[in-house]
Amino acid sequence: MATAIERAQGEVRGAAPHRFHTLTGVQILATGAYAPKEVIRNEDLALLGYDADWIFRRTGIRERRRAASDEATSDLAYEAARRCLEAAKIDAGDIDLILLATCTPDTYMPSAACYLQRKLGCSAAAMDLNAACSGFMFALVTGAQFVKSGASRQALIVGAETMLRTVNPDDHKTYPLFGDGAGAVLLGRGDAQQGLLSYTLGTDGDGANLLYIPAGGFREPVTIDSLLAQRQYIHMEGRPVFKWAVRMVADTIRELLRDVGVTTKDVDAVVLHQANVRIIDAVANELGLASEKVIVNLEHYGNTSAASMPLVLDEACRDDRIHRGNLVLFCGFGAGLTWGAALMRW
Repeated sequence: MATAIERAQGEVRGAAPHRFHTLTGVQILATGAYAPKEVIRNEDLALLGYDADWIFRRTGIRERRRAASDEATSDLAYEAARRCLEAAKIDAGDIDLILLATCTPDTYMPSAACYLQRKLGCSAAAMDLNAACSGFMFALVTGAQFVKSGASRQALIVGAETMLRTVNPDDHKTYPLFGDGAGAVLLGRGDAQQGLLSYTLGTDGDGANLLYIPAGGFREPVTIDSLLAQRQYIHMEGRPVFKWAVRMVADTIRELLRDVGVTTKDVDAVVLHQANVRIIDAVANELGLASEKVIVNLEHYGNTSAASMPLVLDEACRDDRIHRGNLVLFCGFGAGLTWGAALMRW
């Protein structure tokens, strides 16, 4: 099997084999989202020596949100969850499972989901799930399995991040990419036609060092030396990650649609991880996805990791761009390297 690095560098074409599964009888009942109040525009970064025009040309990002100093990931998650439950017109006590996708938890122990559960004031089981930018897809599929099996009646799935605390302000290639935010969906039982007509999840740990935070875990605890070396921040090999993402997303979606027996023309809405508009455009062009079907809000939020897909999904729902019976295509990708894709009948 080709490694992620080999595939990214074009030495071997194609991605690792995908395994596709079906998980129907589940539906998204409601969505919600929250973005911190502080807006950091490219022009604000220009005051720190950044090229505002270059940022937009290379990424499609004009601004991003930053959590207040007294806001943690669980606080953002709570606001998104509260809005989701309000949209569903149910009380927090009605949910029995909370899955919080994040790579920026409040603390290593307990999980940020525990803090979220306390803030909501419910008795649901709660846990974190870390698959970085793919986290929402992993959590969505996991929650759907709980609902399908009957182990959960209504599951709250949240993606929330405080990513600006993970990036080095002196790293002009990485710092402008990220932002803070949260999004949530409520899962419940649906009819036999609803749910994930096909989905796949994948991991290739050979690419782990392409996008990672070296220090801060228990393999390499933070020390004075690691702080001086700035190893507490994200380190990213941008070019190979970009190449890998474009190829992997396009290949995965192509195989996913083939598995269901539909084409891009049958898809009503496309929700991709909001990492870089050039990745989104490249994938859309390669697959022939109509631009009006690809929902993008990267311009205003930047890359919010596990929060990006529920953020853009909530925006699409509020704008009435997704309706009952629609085919919605999802694909997330990121550090790990990890990826997940699904075709959902709404």
